[in-house]
Amino acid sequence: MAELQDKVALVTGGSRGIGRAIALKLASLGAKVVVNYQKNAAAAQEVVQMIQASGGQAIAVQADVSRFAEAQALVKAALDAYGRLDILVNNAGTTRDNLIALMKEEDWDVVLATNLKSAWNCAKAAVRPMMKQRYGRIVNITSVSGLAGQGGQSNYSASKAGLIGLTKALAKELGGRNITVNAVAPGFVPTELTASLPEELRAKMLELTPLGRFGTPEDMANAVAFFASDEASYITGQVLSVDGGMIMM
Repeated sequence: MAELQDKVALVTGGSRGIGRAIALKLASLGAKVVVNYQKNAAAAQEVVQMIQASGGQAIAVQADVSRFAEAQALVKAALDAYGRLDILVNNAGTTRDNLIALMKEEDWDVVLATNLKSAWNCAKAAVRPMMKQRYGRIVNITSVSGLAGQGGQSNYSASKAGLIGLTKALAKELGGRNITVNAVAPGFVPTELTASLPEELRAKMLELTPLGRFGTPEDMANAVAFFASDEASYITGQVLSVDGGMIMM
């Protein structure tokens, strides 16, 4: 894996789960990392301390990235701290699962804002400095639910499918400025976000996974690190399923 020395990475939702693993992985490759969080300051600070303990550089920045002004302020904090922004990982996400007949309008709005609008907000804020330096790597964390849909997740599936469309549109817009835009689609990864899923659904997910195991946050982080590296400099507009073979498309 190519080193990310002197690169600056911003990871939204970086305090726990997949985001935490991504922040730690990018830092281990030499990147200076801005760990974004919305509520859990202690968890974000723990990630920063782990990076610093390993000799890396990191800061934690609070922002609700579903709000454009806060996404702008987050990118500005990264630029103020490190002078540039090379890698943006749009990982912030939430779920509010229910059947459509029972789903509240608020559950739709919150999930679309957190999972999809936040990525647009952060990308819009980040592209100006990336275009100016004629270099950038944007990696969006989508889901197998965005590729195949999932019953009881009309809001989540729609938001993650929207991320795929956003990825491809931005790849076409930004390629001329040497900015690549790709997506990683995790399969089932046991995290706090998936902890509330019923056991029978977890068993079904495992049954549908040819490799016979659930994914880990580190599996996802490895894929993100590849897209963020110069080894992937001729890859853009792609969706990489890291799902143990669950979705073969």
